[in-house]
Amino acid sequence: MTRPTLTSHTTFQPAGRTSGIPPQTIPGSKPPAAAPTVRREHAIAERWPDVAQLPSAGPARTAIARLLVTRALDRLGLTARTTGAPTDTACPQLTLHDPVAFHRRIGRHGLIGFGESYMAGEWDSDDLADVLTVLARHVEDLVPAPLRRLRGLWVSARPTTDRNTRDGARTNIQRHYDLSNDLFAAFLDPTLTYSSALFTAFPARFESLASAQHRKIDRLLDLAAVGQGTRLLEIGTGWGELALRAAARGARVTTLTLSAEQAALARERIAAAGLAERVDVQLRDYRDIEGLHDAVISVEMIEAVGADYWPTYFTALRRALAPAGRIALQTITMGHQHMLHTAATHTFISKYVFPGGLIPSREAIAEHSAAAGLRTLADEGFGDHYAETLRLWRERFTANRPTVTALGFDPVFQRMWEFYLAYSEAGFRSRYLDVRQLLLTEGTHR
Repeated sequence: MTRPTLTSHTTFQPAGRTSGIPPQTIPGSKPPAAAPTVRREHAIAERWPDVAQLPSAGPARTAIARLLVTRALDRLGLTARTTGAPTDTACPQLTLHDPVAFHRRIGRHGLIGFGESYMAGEWDSDDLADVLTVLARHVEDLVPAPLRRLRGLWVSARPTTDRNTRDGARTNIQRHYDLSNDLFAAFLDPTLTYSSALFTAFPARFESLASAQHRKIDRLLDLAAVGQGTRLLEIGTGWGELALRAAARGARVTTLTLSAEQAALARERIAAAGLAERVDVQLRDYRDIEGLHDAVISVEMIEAVGADYWPTYFTALRRALAPAGRIALQTITMGHQHMLHTAATHTFISKYVFPGGLIPSREAIAEHSAAAGLRTLADEGFGDHYAETLRLWRERFTANRPTVTALGFDPVFQRMWEFYLAYSEAGFRSRYLDVRQLLLTEGTHR
């Protein structure tokens, strides 16, 4: 299949810029490049206000943060060295370029401050994912138990403006998925699939990622019994790969997205494959689904719905399902108590990466799907595969930094994106997160 030229025109790039990824930047074989050197004063204040300026925090609060961080790192076998100090290669290590700023941010904003300090170039690590994995494995132990009741001193509630109303959902999706098709092409495999792959062996290689993505997609299509003549509804188009493979099986596909950038490229790819008559790509909210479908598939979409709208989401799935139809879901999950804490907290990911999003627990999925009249017939996890997928994405992103820079994404963005990918990888490596494929059917008769 001929790959269409990717285009983008977002606020992170010069207005109106259109660019294609040069062929020589596509392979994932180049060694990862170090994170770009950043100094806080280099952050453009209008774009990165909370990175460009240090938060207000008194000396006592900063000192307490330093004490707590030092003790936590010691307990976990991590070391924090200042720039120029001898390197200890025996354990994962943080290099603090500005220790005062580092501790001040953590003292004021906790884990958001930890991430913003990385964005500001105030600390680095030779193995960022390794450091974050150790922290993720012991996330409950980072703050002494008596101080956990004082979480309100360093965490804040999620902004009400991030709620996924119809207008809010469109804005939240655009803030991530409409950044630039070229940006995503700089680290995804040629299928442009932005969800966990399913490998046959570890460690995985980038050259096997496309086939691993097809293996994952085919497993979902099999779960939903998609074949010749199936009326398939996909909620969350991505860049169209699942719709392409379903149409190639003979299905008639309606696929929904709120991302204009994704919709445009998905239509190009579908037309290039000669399958435009079988696939209808719609810019439509899942709440506005029309018609009945033999199968419904949604891949890592529920995480963007928001807890307030999970009942609406599952009700929409059931309403779209024809009698004897099947629903195949792929979703990231976290432990239920962790989910409840996260739902009430503004996090680094909700602030910078997925506004309005929340990863559900298995208990939340079971509760809301059952309330909508659905029952679960299959539920299988494969979190280790997501850790490998994210590692490959992160390595390719860092190897393709020149491409990302040429697209107009500044060094602060690049450090933020690397932190996001490593942070997510650590979540799966530590088993804090999982990814699962579920098969749902109607649990009651209409």
